[in-house]
Amino acid sequence: MKAADMMKRWQAEYGEPRVQQSWPITLNVKDAARVEALLEMFPGLTRERLLSDLVHAALNDLTSSFPYVEGDTVIGQDEDGFPMYEDAGKTPTFLALTRKHLDALNTGQH
Repeated sequence: MKAADMMKRWQAEYGEPRVQQSWPITLNVKDAARVEALLEMFPGLTRERLLSDLVHAALNDLTSSFPYVEGDTVIGQDEDGFPMYEDAGKTPTFLALTRKHLDALNTGQH
């Protein structure tokens, strides 16, 4: 692995700031067994890192699956000149609430 590749990997894996807050969870037996299987398959992986990565992946997957709901307000035009309408679905609300909580976490108000 080249040093530049290593730096990219470190940035991707460790570049995001972490919060000191924790969220205790209880897993069903099958999910707990899956977590333990992954930990056995990847012995250098910690339980905390595995669960953190799984939550990160699940949240990315979930948020990308929010359906677009065409609103009434035109917010622009596409490359063919057709109107583009605001998203009246859950995505704008989720993004606004995420920014709110991100600001609070960054300022220590959470």
